[in-house]
Amino acid sequence: MNENLDRRLNAYRADLADIRLEGQVKAERYTGGVPAQVAVPIADLRPRPDQDCGIDTQALYGEALTVFDRAGGWAWVQLAADGYVGYVREDSIRDGEAQATHVVSVPRSFVYPGPDLRFPHRHCLSMGSRVRVTGAAETRATPYALLDDGSAMIATHLRPVGDIAPDDAVSIAARFLETPYLWGGRSGFGIDCSGLVQMALAMTGKPAPRDSDQQATQLGVAIDPERDRLQRGDLVFWKGHVGFLEDAQTLLHASGGTMSVTREPLQQAIDRIGKLYALPTGYRRP
Repeated sequence: MNENLDRRLNAYRADLADIRLEGQVKAERYTGGVPAQVAVPIADLRPRPDQDCGIDTQALYGEALTVFDRAGGWAWVQLAADGYVGYVREDSIRDGEAQATHVVSVPRSFVYPGPDLRFPHRHCLSMGSRVRVTGAAETRATPYALLDDGSAMIATHLRPVGDIAPDDAVSIAARFLETPYLWGGRSGFGIDCSGLVQMALAMTGKPAPRDSDQQATQLGVAIDPERDRLQRGDLVFWKGHVGFLEDAQTLLHASGGTMSVTREPLQQAIDRIGKLYALPTGYRRP
């Protein structure tokens, strides 16, 4: 039995485990889980069913997941996009296969009760959120997408699921400039360093793992900054941190130093972070 599997990516407890792990981990019983999807703008994913513990990551509206257990108002789930395992509030999800047709392609966008921007908005969705479009309308020359629940969004803020963003990942990351830093955040309302990298790459059709230690070993290929000459799109890693290069001298990252998505000279970042922690641990070209 392999009891050392990464618990971030493998659903197993002493009493219950993902049926796909049968024979690898010991549990009282195994289950295949049931499909569900996120039913709120943002669902915080926690390592324990405890509202007072910090979040590991977030799931966005319309994203698919598998529910393995429900108890005490919490659901133990695994996200479909990156395989992350954790606990979300049970009232933040709904059962059933996700049937999204479109994805939000701007950092933030409002949802209205009908096709008119003068209506009081219902809520706001982050880039990466998934919705089901069932129709179209136009009001005062503004095109709207009509959603399956009768609400509406600005049509130009959406693109079909599977379509690739015309911008590169760095350009997408730059659209989050000044977004507040949030540990475990993965949305246009608050984001952390690896969440920014994951979001930007995903919107260009390149799935990425969630955490910086995973990204540091799985994304692209390792490069030598002197031999390979740093360029736009390269990733710089520190222990527990990651950022994009806008060019060979400029770092774009979600920074705990400024508590926002920011850009700064790469050497300045290396010097500043080095005083607190250490020098970069590696560079990769995704």
